[in-house]
Amino acid sequence: ITCLVMYLFAEFDDAANLLAANPDATTISIDEPVEIPKNQHSHLQEPGREEDDELLGTDDSDKTELLAGQKKSAPFWTFEYYQTFFDVDTYQVLDRIKGSVFPVPGKNFVRLYIRSNPDLYGPFWICATLVFTIAVSGNLSNFFIHLGKPTYHYVPEFRKVSIAATTIYAYAWLVPLALWGFLMWRNSKVMNIVSYSFLEIVCVYGYSLFVYIPTAILWIIPQKVVRWVLMVFSLCLSGSVLVMTFWPAVRDDNRRVAVATVATILLLHALLAVGCLAYFFDAPELEIPAPIIPAPIIPAHNGTTVITKSH
Repeated sequence: ITCLVMYLFAEFDDAANLLAANPDATTISIDEPVEIPKNQHSHLQEPGREEDDELLGTDDSDKTELLAGQKKSAPFWTFEYYQTFFDVDTYQVLDRIKGSVFPVPGKNFVRLYIRSNPDLYGPFWICATLVFTIAVSGNLSNFFIHLGKPTYHYVPEFRKVSIAATTIYAYAWLVPLALWGFLMWRNSKVMNIVSYSFLEIVCVYGYSLFVYIPTAILWIIPQKVVRWVLMVFSLCLSGSVLVMTFWPAVRDDNRRVAVATVATILLLHALLAVGCLAYFFDAPELEIPAPIIPAPIIPAHNGTTVITKSH
């Protein structure tokens, strides 16, 4: 014991001499806990949660999203608040379009492309382009189908633009709103349900519609079989993006509720595709007969009127 006490006093004398020589020196207390490196802490996590962290995000991603939300501190009635929703560059938009056209199995679209910076720029212009593409392609398809018929008189239908705009934008906003409300409601009942933000859901739905733009152009081909094959192909691509995005969020819920949710998402998506194809391209058009030119009236020399018949 005497030796231990003498050793401790010697250590204290050395520390006192060090502080006297260098007052700015840093001392370490043996009572301070040793911090575990961040990469070492990640290996201590349960192996079963790695897939969930990959699909749904970790606490770090939630903190990043919270910090990103704190940056949007401008009031909602100001222009600066909405400007943040369009703060994306061309490379980000193209990358998200590629992700929606070529979905990777087992990868979450929100986790990979949207969560860092959800935007409304891409969804808005994708929907606008799709509206005019469907309206113009529908008119051209109707023209090519009836081309060469003597009883058909072509009249451009501008009302198709307004109908397409109402349908596309209602789907791209109302369906995400209903889905967001449903996920929030289920999140209050089941702890493991992941509730995406409304902006993220709108972003996913907007980018998932991009594949229908080239498909609508190809729908001009006057072959019903080709049109329906293209529709099914596009529906499988865009529908897979929605399934791989929302299934990890609801899979921990009741099995029937989770399956019914995903089935409803696919059903509404299929109704949009089938409805656009059936109404704008395959709807029977009324053939407007050519106008009848009245027979000319030729007055006779004796005061009578002669009506000639035109054949």
